[in-house]
Amino acid sequence: MSDFDEKNIFGKGEPNDAFAEFFIGHSYLNPLTNFENSDVFLANVTFEPGCRNNWHIHHAENGGGQILICIAGEGWYQEEGKDALSLKPGMVVEIPAGVKHWHGAKADSWFSHIAVEVPGEETSNEWLEEVSDDHYNAL
Repeated sequence: MSDFDEKNIFGKGEPNDAFAEFFIGHSYLNPLTNFENSDVFLANVTFEPGCRNNWHIHHAENGGGQILICIAGEGWYQEEGKDALSLKPGMVVEIPAGVKHWHGAKADSWFSHIAVEVPGEETSNEWLEEVSDDHYNAL
């Protein structure tokens, strides 16, 4: 864990209690910008091994979506109907609005990414079903 903490340069932050119902396992959130004072919200999200968020969609009438900047550990990203992408530090994932997806840590690794909420018009997030253990463990 100390090696991971050293590489996780933005810090783990606090338990992500506000969104815990949408995650399997424990995640942590360290906001890097103030949502009320900035057009772009950035946060370091840290997942314990095996932790992942539910399938979800970032909706927007125009613009929107999310960008993930991987900074420490290893994780997964998957869009519905596509193979999962193995995530490593330095990788960037662009998620357009309207795409059903999930992301999280690999079973044997902590994982952190910077989540960038892309500005748009009439944006919202729709949280969906959990990523099943069978689905996750088959990766």
